[in-house]
Amino acid sequence: MKKRLGVERRKKTKIRAADPQLAEFEKRDLGDDIRRSGTGRVVRQPTAKPTSILLDEDLVERLRQAGAKRGLGYQTMLKMIVREHLDEY
Repeated sequence: MKKRLGVERRKKTKIRAADPQLAEFEKRDLGDDIRRSGTGRVVRQPTAKPTSILLDEDLVERLRQAGAKRGLGYQTMLKMIVREHLDEY
């Protein structure tokens, strides 16, 4: 049965590769479209560790504003700032 599933998968891949709409979709960089939509999907790295900190509301708002300029959420913006400036301390 495993061999049969493998054959079916290959067939689906060939069909998908021949689909012109799918081929066009895969050519595009949807980064700006995703940012404009205001939606996204969080994908955690297997080595990431969840943490919890309390932040003042004004700090969160500033992070939101800075992140919005780059199409990012405030938590992602905070991670970028920490990563970029950690070695300064």
